[in-house]
Amino acid sequence: MDEFLLSRIQFAANITFHILFPTITISLGWLLLYFKWRYSRSKDYQWMELYFYFTKVFALTFSLGVVTGVTMSFQFGTNWPGYMNTVGNIAGPLLAYEILTAFFLEATFLGVMLYGFRRVPAWFHSLATFLVAAGTTLSAFWILALDSWMQTPAGHVMIDGVAHAESWWDIVFSPSMPYRLFHTLLGSGLTVAFLAAGLLSYRYLKGDKRPAVRTGLATCVVAAAFLAPVQAFVGDMHGINTRDYQPAKLAAMEALWDSEDGAPLVLFALPDEEARENKFEIAIPKLGSLIITRDPNGHVQGLNEFEGEHPRVSPVFWSFRIMVGTGMIMIAVSAVGAYLIWKKREWPKLYLQILLAMTFSGWVGTVSGWYVTEIGRQPWLVYGILKTKDAVADLPPEHVALTLTGYLVTYVLLFIAYIGSLFYLARKEAATESKTPAVS
Repeated sequence: MDEFLLSRIQFAANITFHILFPTITISLGWLLLYFKWRYSRSKDYQWMELYFYFTKVFALTFSLGVVTGVTMSFQFGTNWPGYMNTVGNIAGPLLAYEILTAFFLEATFLGVMLYGFRRVPAWFHSLATFLVAAGTTLSAFWILALDSWMQTPAGHVMIDGVAHAESWWDIVFSPSMPYRLFHTLLGSGLTVAFLAAGLLSYRYLKGDKRPAVRTGLATCVVAAAFLAPVQAFVGDMHGINTRDYQPAKLAAMEALWDSEDGAPLVLFALPDEEARENKFEIAIPKLGSLIITRDPNGHVQGLNEFEGEHPRVSPVFWSFRIMVGTGMIMIAVSAVGAYLIWKKREWPKLYLQILLAMTFSGWVGTVSGWYVTEIGRQPWLVYGILKTKDAVADLPPEHVALTLTGYLVTYVLLFIAYIGSLFYLARKEAATESKTPAVS
């Protein structure tokens, strides 16, 4: 493998591992704020039990998100200098805004949130929790503003092959930004809902049936039952935006080779890049056009209109189906849980085991969706401006292979340690008797 492919794999490995943690902290901060708000209103200490337990999860996750984010950013200089040379006038300020307005906010008030419950006034502790939650969301806003601009560039002018800002409003709020932002935030909410429900189910199955566990389970299941259908709607809107601005990506998502009116919805296929056809497919006639254009006879562009200018089809096609399939399972599981709550039924053991199995289902949906977004942009690094192959550094392949190996080994060890720590905390909490100390 040459340095180009190795550098792509290295960056993909870094972003894949990194994105696991922000997708939790973004919404977990707001869940913590909800627990704190419910305690402030009711003085029922079960809400603080949930708060203290999940602050440990938040702190562990936040620390790994910071570490992996730092290593990822180094690669802009080491492996992809052409990126900053071409669009650094846009990317640099957006990354700086993320650090100045979001990361500093999180880092400043995280200590107060974790250790200040009995050391600062109640209102200030609640404020610190809010600011940490707001900081994680603001961080996502700036990162997604940059990624969205890379997908659908706007508000810039090219001078001697270098991008210069012309309208920061148009840059930040590029055509795909609102859809990508809400789609990502909702995905984070679902990730946290199933993560928390899975960990609480684990405690419940271990015999921890105290009120805090029951209440937390009900809260997470109801949140998932609300968020999952909304996510499906927003995802559909995001798809329409992709149709208008990145038709090659949409064609790859659907494995549609020829442009046609009344395009089918391909459920299953084996795309053949060389023959430029699907060797085997199961499709529903005209449903593709109906979903994409809202007209069963609507015109949909195929991949052959973008020969040489579209991504590899199989990774995008299958990643999209994994994402959609995960979302459909989430809708079904959360709907069953909401029904059980409505009927005031005891949690069945089988249902708790399903929730436990889906603890990290949000990661599956997030990573597969991210692959659709990022692989689907290829061969462009910045759509229509900079191709990926033109940004890579001229490095000895063996050097990139060495650093890639180092990253992969480290990430595997960290991943195992993180999962082990989450379930260790859950077991420890389940074995601890509930105590309600006097609080002011």
